[in-house]
Amino acid sequence: MKILAIDTSGKIASVAVSDGKLLWEKIIFTKLTHSQVILPMVTQALAETGLDYSELDCIAVADGPGSYTGLRIGIGAVKGICMGAPNIKAAGVSTLLALAYNCRAFEGRIAAVMRARPKIIYGAVFECAGGEIIRVTEDKVCAEDEFFSQFDPCDHLMLVGDCAEEIKQSRFADSKNVRCAPKNCVLQRASSLCEAVEDDHGLICSADDLAVSYLQATKAEKDKAHRDS
Repeated sequence: MKILAIDTSGKIASVAVSDGKLLWEKIIFTKLTHSQVILPMVTQALAETGLDYSELDCIAVADGPGSYTGLRIGIGAVKGICMGAPNIKAAGVSTLLALAYNCRAFEGRIAAVMRARPKIIYGAVFECAGGEIIRVTEDKVCAEDEFFSQFDPCDHLMLVGDCAEEIKQSRFADSKNVRCAPKNCVLQRASSLCEAVEDDHGLICSADDLAVSYLQATKAEKDKAHRDS
């Protein structure tokens, strides 16, 4: 299966191509918006792998949680590409699940965490054994204290995500059993989307069925609720 993957859910923009093995990946921090960089990255990926859209089986995209604007840009890009190439299937992958795949060489429990706002995180727990990622909890948005109340400093735990290093220092600084993912794996990587889809074809859907999983109300929804109250 030839998969093109796009991740615009956070601070980075990432594109990858795989066909059972990783063929190409690029991850960049940019001051430009994702809308300005992601499609040129896709064009570069296809040019340098010698593929065109007709040869792709699936385009995977991070569908949340994450940046409201970034998620919409990524999913909008995939829908647009699939509109012009209806032979291609789509796949929406949880950002937190993809982060767990960054750590699939680890044996033990993985906490994928992203900062939603001060003291509030997006989080999910996974177990990794023999390279297999098993979901333990659903994705949720909650208070940081609530999420980490389920762990003990003695737990063998890997932290991954944009607030992993902050949480390690603030909560588990003295615990050698709690570690952060390596710096090259602590943030989103499009190649992990490819791996998630290769492991679970149930993630594959039509582009029309792609939807963003925000886990919390958008600013526009909050503003409307405030006006209506």
